[in-house]
Amino acid sequence: MNFLAHIYLSHNNDEITIGNFIADSIRGKKYKEYPLQIQRGILLHRHIDTFTDAHPTVRQSTKRLHKNYSHYSGVIVDILYDHFLAKNWEKYSTIPLETFANDFYNLLEDNFEMLPQNVQRMLPYMIHDNWLVSYASIEGITKVLEGMNRRTQNRSKMNLAVVELQEFYDEFEAEFTSFFDELIEFSKQKLKEL
Repeated sequence: MNFLAHIYLSHNNDEITIGNFIADSIRGKKYKEYPLQIQRGILLHRHIDTFTDAHPTVRQSTKRLHKNYSHYSGVIVDILYDHFLAKNWEKYSTIPLETFANDFYNLLEDNFEMLPQNVQRMLPYMIHDNWLVSYASIEGITKVLEGMNRRTQNRSKMNLAVVELQEFYDEFEAEFTSFFDELIEFSKQKLKEL
């Protein structure tokens, strides 16, 4: 899952949210250097990723992209799934997406010193372009995929995946919807265990 899903799956706990968001920047046992609740968020993120990568529905989505994007397929599916979460946001939350996103940006700004350096560098761009809200539109997802492609020095060709998104839109959306309900339950349970 990508940023929006990880934030949402933190279930409105600020410290869990920070940990869940920064987790990709924290390697190995370095998470133990953070306060306990942030550690839980980092571990929750890792469990969500493991559950997602192994799930047959997600694999079905990934398989559709594998021929053209190889090992980048999983990253693309994470981004596409964030699109469907943003697009259908009112189904999952009573808080408007714009408000949810602004609250999240404020949370990160209030805890800026705690964020890893690469996240600190990324944050102004994320806020300026309002990434979380932009995911709801095809244009927003196109920009995200273009940015990801640039990060791979144009090797991944991820920017072209909008073609598959539009071609198989209903299939991707149905897969996201069936999977995400399971993921919500999984993340709630896992958070209790951590």
